[in-house]
Amino acid sequence: MVEQLEKDMIEAMKNHEKERLTVIRTVKAGLKQEQIDHKKEINDELLIEVVSRQIKMRKESIVEFEKGNRQDLIDQTQAEIDILMKYLPEQLSEEEVLKVIDEIFAEVKPEGQKDMGRVMKEANAKLKGKADMKTVSNIIKEKLQ
Repeated sequence: MVEQLEKDMIEAMKNHEKERLTVIRTVKAGLKQEQIDHKKEINDELLIEVVSRQIKMRKESIVEFEKGNRQDLIDQTQAEIDILMKYLPEQLSEEEVLKVIDEIFAEVKPEGQKDMGRVMKEANAKLKGKADMKTVSNIIKEKLQ
């Protein structure tokens, strides 16, 4: 996926796609920053982490733009999210997520809210990049109650 990011950047430059190029450069800068700050190797796992963080930031921005009634910014930010989604693995459906969470519950056998951390640790390992972790967290909270 990292190689695909490079190819897409070159393609965006050739086709003069400013918005796409800006988003890709932001991701590349995030990858480089992680590599420098945390001495991590640039690989697909790091790319998923950085892209997920970028999408989360943009979703939070959309909430704020909705409060300010700024449809133009909402549309622009949504377009950026669509570009970023191409660099994540295929997202699981809600049924698939529920199935994985049920498997985790069978393994961990949580006894209540105090086991939230153990369950989330397993969920993070199995679902990171494949599902919105905020949604996963909410499902797990509901099941623990």
